[in-house]
Amino acid sequence: MTEHKRVLVIDTATSAVVTGVVELAPDGSASTLAERILDDQRRHAEVLTSLMRETLAEAGLTGADLDAVIVGCGPGPFTGLRVGMATGTAYADALAIPAYGVCTLDAIDLAVPEPSAGERLVLTDARRREVYWAVYRDGRRIEGPGVDAPDAVAAEFAGRGLTEVVGEGRFTERFAARATPTVSPTAVSLARAGAAAVLAAAPAEPLTPLYLRRPDAVELKDQKRKSLLPPAEHA
Repeated sequence: MTEHKRVLVIDTATSAVVTGVVELAPDGSASTLAERILDDQRRHAEVLTSLMRETLAEAGLTGADLDAVIVGCGPGPFTGLRVGMATGTAYADALAIPAYGVCTLDAIDLAVPEPSAGERLVLTDARRREVYWAVYRDGRRIEGPGVDAPDAVAAEFAGRGLTEVVGEGRFTERFAARATPTVSPTAVSLARAGAAAVLAAAPAEPLTPLYLRRPDAVELKDQKRKSLLPPAEHA
């Protein structure tokens, strides 16, 4: 029988820094041993390692007691997302344990009680007046992830009959469905999203970030380059 597994979880794909230590039971259920959620998107890199140390100390564990690291891979803004992914990968490599990536939107869906019926839309802030989105039914992602303007998403799903929309009020107010103001995953929901891979001791693969669009720095560089080009001549 599969033994209980202890995992470190990390997510920096939203405005919050989420870290924690979770114990996974053989049936996939999860219990939090320690958790920190700090909503400060400007300090992801500054606070992440400190929060990791705090959660391990609170759980009474060291890195040597861990079986895996689970990392939220977005979608999320480039700068914040890469902090968590780089840190999680480096930490797992140092301990010679696997690191598994999970979709952050999947973990947010798992952080909210499942609706009795229907579909749930999960939204997070993508900046640039856009949102990341995905649709879930019975705990499974059936569409997405994608990135679009909030009004475009609202128009797309206007006749869909959504049961629930999860996200910030400034986004969910566009929908007729029940609104739930959850905007970040939890330690347990991240662990549940990666539980199957951890319990099966699946081979770890390189973490793949879900940017869904090019980094801001690349966009700005291209805009500057285009501004220096001579105007096109028309016949």
